[in-house]
Amino acid sequence: MPETQREVASILHVDMDSFFVSVELLDRPDLVGKPVAAAHDTGRSVVSSASYEARRFGVRSAMPVGRAKQLCPQLILIPPTFEKYRRASKQVMAIFEEFTPLVEPLSIDEAFLDVEGSLRLFGSPVEIARALRERIRKRTGLPASVGLAGTKFVAKLASQRAKPDGILEIPPERALEFLHTLPIEAMWGVGKATATALKARAIHSVQDLAREPLPSLIRIVGDASARKLHELANGRDARGVETTRVEKSIGHEETFAHDVGDPALLERELLRLATRTGERLRAADLEARTIAIKVRWSSFETITRSRTLGEATNASNRIYRTAKELFESLGAAGRPVRLIGVRAEQLLPAGTDPAALWSDDDGWRAVDEAVDRVRGRFGAVGVKPASLLVERENVVDPRSLQPPA
Repeated sequence: MPETQREVASILHVDMDSFFVSVELLDRPDLVGKPVAAAHDTGRSVVSSASYEARRFGVRSAMPVGRAKQLCPQLILIPPTFEKYRRASKQVMAIFEEFTPLVEPLSIDEAFLDVEGSLRLFGSPVEIARALRERIRKRTGLPASVGLAGTKFVAKLASQRAKPDGILEIPPERALEFLHTLPIEAMWGVGKATATALKARAIHSVQDLAREPLPSLIRIVGDASARKLHELANGRDARGVETTRVEKSIGHEETFAHDVGDPALLERELLRLATRTGERLRAADLEARTIAIKVRWSSFETITRSRTLGEATNASNRIYRTAKELFESLGAAGRPVRLIGVRAEQLLPAGTDPAALWSDDDGWRAVDEAVDRVRGRFGAVGVKPASLLVERENVVDPRSLQPPA
């Protein structure tokens, strides 16, 4: 059900500050106050997180490490440890649930909270935000910023302007005043190309966007985007905090340490990615109707290809064979590849696709189930195809060896 307008800023967006770096600094207090980034020191690595001292030099997340070093020669790199981040994230999410059961995680380090039903227990939304931050700091040692508003969109914008380590409340009656001072780049869904198209029509701020007639906006950015942007720019966001999340796709991708053109090596990595994707599908009790691949060549040109299957599947072998055929259809044998990925899309609960009753995956499914049982008992060191036993440290960028965060 769409929400009615709230009278108080009872939607919180909590965003951990420089999360990966902050977690690492708990073990390295000697580096507090210095320009630090969580990143592997390799040619292909990118910055996972940067301290605010590093950000003053222009260092940002997703920036190539080489560029970050140019901007900040004294930058200190700490190899990311994703298991530590997952543990810290679980602690933080558990604290959220002490204040409200209505928690919607967006990623490992941020979430929306609906505290409307918690006001009698814990006080006003601002009092809850303060108590929340204090509890996180006391138990984990980590800083957090909180934005409060009557809608999710404004709450998220507020948390960004509360950083680092602050609180910003936007009362519902002042939401438009806050929104309309912002540049159009602050809007969800406005990237570089969309911003350029809007600015060409003299739309530079959120206020300009709100005042633009909807038919004109549709001609500029298309129907779906125009309607969404127009609603948000006018302060209308009917989305509530969702406590359950439906996976839209599951997949993995790898960046190579060096451009790879060897077909055998690429096939092996496709098999590895397909195997991991199948394992995650089965663990979530899901099947996919569509299999897609992503390829980034050495030139940085990136393409995707997908195929919708006759029946949904979570069999690793079927995923691999489809991904391999898609890759071969590119007709680029020997062309150097920088990144490769496999993704399962159009997900369904396992066993609900009538067409799968006649699937020829049953034999492979039995193999997968046996392998899953071994993995469940012995962990990630369980059974795997022999070709995947090859060492990869000199092939794949170290970031790709980490489990997804």
